[in-house]
Amino acid sequence: MQAIYDFFTGPLNNFAWLYMFLPCVMIGGLLLTVRTGFVQFRHFGYAMKNTVGKMFKSREAGKGAVTPLQAVTTALAATVGTGNIVGTSQAIALGGYGAVFWLWVAALFGMVIKYSEVVLSITYRKRDEKGDWVGGPMYYISAIGPKWKWLAAVYAALAALACFGIGNMSQVNSITGSVTGAISAFFPVTDSGITVIHWVMGLILATLVAVILFGGIKRIGKVSEKLIPFMSVFYVLVCLIVIFTHLGNVGGAFAKIFVAAFNPRAMVGAASGIALKEAVVWGIRRSAFSNEAGLGSAAIAHAAADTPSAVHQGLYGIFEVFVDTIVICTMTALTIICSGVDISFGVKPGSELITAAVATIFGDKLAALFVAFALVLFAFSTVLGWALYGSRCIQYLFGTKAIRIYQAAFAVVIVIGCVSPIDAVWNIADTFNGLMAIPNFIGLFALSGVVARLTREHFSDPAAMLEDEIYS
Repeated sequence: MQAIYDFFTGPLNNFAWLYMFLPCVMIGGLLLTVRTGFVQFRHFGYAMKNTVGKMFKSREAGKGAVTPLQAVTTALAATVGTGNIVGTSQAIALGGYGAVFWLWVAALFGMVIKYSEVVLSITYRKRDEKGDWVGGPMYYISAIGPKWKWLAAVYAALAALACFGIGNMSQVNSITGSVTGAISAFFPVTDSGITVIHWVMGLILATLVAVILFGGIKRIGKVSEKLIPFMSVFYVLVCLIVIFTHLGNVGGAFAKIFVAAFNPRAMVGAASGIALKEAVVWGIRRSAFSNEAGLGSAAIAHAAADTPSAVHQGLYGIFEVFVDTIVICTMTALTIICSGVDISFGVKPGSELITAAVATIFGDKLAALFVAFALVLFAFSTVLGWALYGSRCIQYLFGTKAIRIYQAAFAVVIVIGCVSPIDAVWNIADTFNGLMAIPNFIGLFALSGVVARLTREHFSDPAAMLEDEIYS
């Protein structure tokens, strides 16, 4: 078992990330950027105006669908999670300050990648036997041609398994760690007491998730549209307080990021063992873990949106990556760097870095409470989003009758994730993330012409753009 684990999290992980995902993000992002006419840059203002500018407008969705707000908040529920807090902390600790720069670069390409995923998901979605819209990479991969249906099934199988890692175990593991830290800040806790806390948290979280999941996508959408805006604004505000209190360090923080992006050892020292490869790999890896661009997962949630066109919903993909990575991950990075807390480079951290940074202003106890509260909200919403993704993948493979079995298994794995070691959980999640991206990128490359055509037609048609304004 140890040999299998070592291969799975070693050579297989390196193959998936270093030799597949990293070049696919850079090459695929550049290809899609050019073929769509630099849509994420040329139409960025238009995308913001017709997404965040109007996303809180009250409206009802049609049968078997959810509103654009519910679709994007369900997708954001899965993206805005521990990747923004713990993932960004790990990028800095394992890749140096320069990893933040490469996280930004990956996000700029990630905007057009996720835009393309959403456009294709809407274009090739279908109604299931209950009348609900279903879609995602498994549907647009199969649209390449009859001979490609096996690859669609491979994606669905890998994504369904990945949900247990990225969308379940890593999230609840971070919740229990932060809650334990918060309790320990007020009361002395023994090792046996920590074990009890983890088991209790596992049972509580599994019960809550099961109740919401069995209510279907509309219940998930209703929970997400209330939870996501509140928790995102709350987290950013606290980070801004810390950053502005250390305002004199902001310039130095950006200097560290840009210098270390190309020469990590100039900032962290040769003894850290961090080279340029680590900065690039961990920046891109944690960007993907945070915003999911390239994984294709968010497209599953967007497929259920009641939207006038594929491009209209694709704009939300641009918005998602911007908010998730450019805004929230940057807030985490600047909070840690500006605060001046000690960073153990080369050691994979949990939530302790951001807790220590917030503690420089609010003290240890309030900081522990804040991080625990933020992680509980972020991670819980992520669990809901990924539970939906896994359910849709299982539905694609085995039909709707298998969904309940998968959801029950998903709830059981929550308990396992709460009591498992953090390194094992994150390593497993990383490997499955990289593997599921491979068939998704094949689909994106093969159908990039469809995305380019739909984008060109939409932005050259005044009637379509007027419909965006009216519908939004």
